[in-house]
Amino acid sequence: MSPPVVHSLRQQIREHILEGIVSGRWQPGERIVERRIAVELDVSQTPVREALRELEALRLIESAPNKGVRVRALSAADLEEIYPVRAGLEQIAAELAAARLAADVSALVPEVAALQRADRLGDAEAQVGHTVAFHRELVKASGNSVLLHTWEALGIEVWTALSIRWLGTRQRSYAEEHQELIDAFLRRDPHIGQLVKEHVLNCAPRA
Repeated sequence: MSPPVVHSLRQQIREHILEGIVSGRWQPGERIVERRIAVELDVSQTPVREALRELEALRLIESAPNKGVRVRALSAADLEEIYPVRAGLEQIAAELAAARLAADVSALVPEVAALQRADRLGDAEAQVGHTVAFHRELVKASGNSVLLHTWEALGIEVWTALSIRWLGTRQRSYAEEHQELIDAFLRRDPHIGQLVKEHVLNCAPRA
């Protein structure tokens, strides 16, 4: 059994704020008050400040002197920018992982099963979570820790959730799209890297 994942206080605060942005609690252009979050979560302002810095690095919020921190008003073009970068990383990951996944796709199969349920129920939150989990497992299968770290740093889950919530971006069927990738790995498709790249680019919002 895997040990439980223990998140730092900063990470927990970051996830709390992210959830607020994705859920619409804080709308684009709305101010996020550091002190208010600290009081709400019963923590000091230091880890809140650290969490906000991370979110600013992801370009989800912006700060200005004497104006505080606000949620960025992101356009479709802003959301679209991440996809070519992600597509390139996942193309490399797929090529590195091809032999491993051709022999064993057990890490990917449960995510597709979960996506089938999410598609059937129209559960957007589960669609985002299991889509990202599928792609994380694909990147992990590359065996390249630098590649995985770079991919994680993009904040894929957040951008995917925002694309769906704010722009209505979605595939025809999340489960079907990802089952096709599993099938391509199993048949040892020589163009697997390009297939994965095109899959990611097809998910991008259109300005």
